[in-house]
Amino acid sequence: MAFNEIDRAKVLAEALPYIQKYTGKTIVVKYGGNAMVSEELRQAVISDIILLSLVGIRVVVVHGGGPEISEFLKKIGKESRFVDGLRYTDQETMTVVQQVLCGQVNKDLVATLNRLGGRAVGLCGLDGAMLQAKMLDEKYGLVGEVTRVDAAPLVEALNGGYIPVVATVAQGTDRETAYNVNADTAAAKLAVALEAEKLILLTDVRGLLRDPKDESTLIPALQLSSVPALVREGVISGGMIPKVDCCVESVRSGVGSAVILDGRVAHSLLMELLTDAGIGTMLTN
Repeated sequence: MAFNEIDRAKVLAEALPYIQKYTGKTIVVKYGGNAMVSEELRQAVISDIILLSLVGIRVVVVHGGGPEISEFLKKIGKESRFVDGLRYTDQETMTVVQQVLCGQVNKDLVATLNRLGGRAVGLCGLDGAMLQAKMLDEKYGLVGEVTRVDAAPLVEALNGGYIPVVATVAQGTDRETAYNVNADTAAAKLAVALEAEKLILLTDVRGLLRDPKDESTLIPALQLSSVPALVREGVISGGMIPKVDCCVESVRSGVGSAVILDGRVAHSLLMELLTDAGIGTMLTN
């Protein structure tokens, strides 16, 4: 059956109560993975963010840039090295991280948002000492653990009608250096500081799956109290553990809910926020 004007009107009508629910509220979106690499998905995510902003939702975008950092390091003849899934960051790598994340990736995102009709401003964790960190562990090099967040620069940008786009480089408090900070962790910390309604982690998987090999086993909703048992059963394992930990920490610290969302699906942000269905795994308290 063809999708006609009546169907379109129904979709818009279905979105209304969600727009009313979220208008004036803050949503933190961690943007990364496939959604950053594929041009088609990139355009879909950017247009979703602009639409959400235009209907009065205060959107903060937090981004990583792993593939771009690896590519730059390769160009200068330096091999990327990972320890426990984290990029080992020596001083030379940290210089590249800062250049690529705060420069190229951040400004490209801001330019795309502005070009498509949004009002975006680029920031990094060093601006206004927004993200402060100490060394996580010497074995990772200059990888930081966030110790303090000052959300004032974000609040100022949001109050001015801007979409803040944040690169996750933090100011060191234990030594004179910048630190490389995991983007999921930074997004969770910023969501808490902003008293956000929702934290959304865009990923390259459908959400949390009971069976990682079967996408039909998506767990659509999860209470925090159920998480330890799922870790013991091995349902939450590997790279999903730190993502779920970020969600748990944010919700436990006052964020309304946290969602692990499939960034490979075009317009997944709109489907999650403005429709009855929702498509990811939502963690609530």
